[in-house]
Amino acid sequence: MSSLVTREAPDFTAMTVMGDNTFNETFKLSDLRGQYTVLFFYPLDFTFVCPSEIIAFDKAYDKFKAKNCELVGVSIDSQFSHFAWKNTPANEGGIGQVKFPLVADLTKQISRDYGVLINDAVALRGLFLIDKDGIVRHSVINDLSLGRNVDEALRMLDALQFTEEHGEVCPANWNVGDEGMTPTADGVAEYLGKHA
Repeated sequence: MSSLVTREAPDFTAMTVMGDNTFNETFKLSDLRGQYTVLFFYPLDFTFVCPSEIIAFDKAYDKFKAKNCELVGVSIDSQFSHFAWKNTPANEGGIGQVKFPLVADLTKQISRDYGVLINDAVALRGLFLIDKDGIVRHSVINDLSLGRNVDEALRMLDALQFTEEHGEVCPANWNVGDEGMTPTADGVAEYLGKHA
């Protein structure tokens, strides 16, 4: 499997349950150009780790939107399964009314195109940060049993936006408010001199 980072995100058009519970037969990833997108894959509706992640993303939804970023979830389930899961309360095994789109990847082609399909069955927990021009700038793929860190997804979005705005790079453990590093030998030496 080769990395998609630095490449154009594979486009798709798919049946999707939108945040308002409507079905969109022609949801197209490339229609989100002009804003950032966190596209994340999860194995199946009505499972165990998945609702904890989706609910965590939903709780952070306003933080992503404030940074001009759309969240989009994808699994191999049907739109009907997504709809039923959204309309089941969290305390009964559902996810409740999450605000972002859930894409139905019944053919598994989207999961294949992103390199996250395992054993031709379900998607691993892949996450792809896509910039405003549709280029994948960050990705992480977890095994089925390992949930993602939503704060880390936000941190990576912040880092991408910082580098675009300032032309500097983000060193290890960078967070909003930290200084960046000039991408030159002198810039690295200066940064390490202050922080070594």
